Amino acid sequence: MKQIKAFINPIRLDAVETALGQIAGIPGLSINKVHGYGRCKTGQKELSEKIELQIVVRDELVGTIVQCLQDAARTGFVGDGKIFISTIDDAIRIRTGQWGEAAL
Repeated sequence: MKQIKAFINPIRLDAVETALGQIAGIPGLSINKVHGYGRCKTGQKELSEKIELQIVVRDELVGTIVQCLQDAARTGFVGDGKIFISTIDDAIRIRTGQWGEAAL
């Protein structure tokens, strides 16, 4: 299992949600408003608002979701965001006690 964490421009959230909604097998999605700064060509560090998306999925869906995020979130301007992929060792559904991919 993998966790995909993406930081995107808030103006692209609707497009990203619509695009992700067309992919079968995404068990859920967490969305948070965050503020931060990243690498900027002017050297200035000012906080900007971003949307943080977190998705945990089976390994075989990672490429499809990453491509979807890139296509739907891209404006072509500075500040489009970043995508991070991490390995998830395990997951447990509290209600049922299921482990692993069954918990997704």
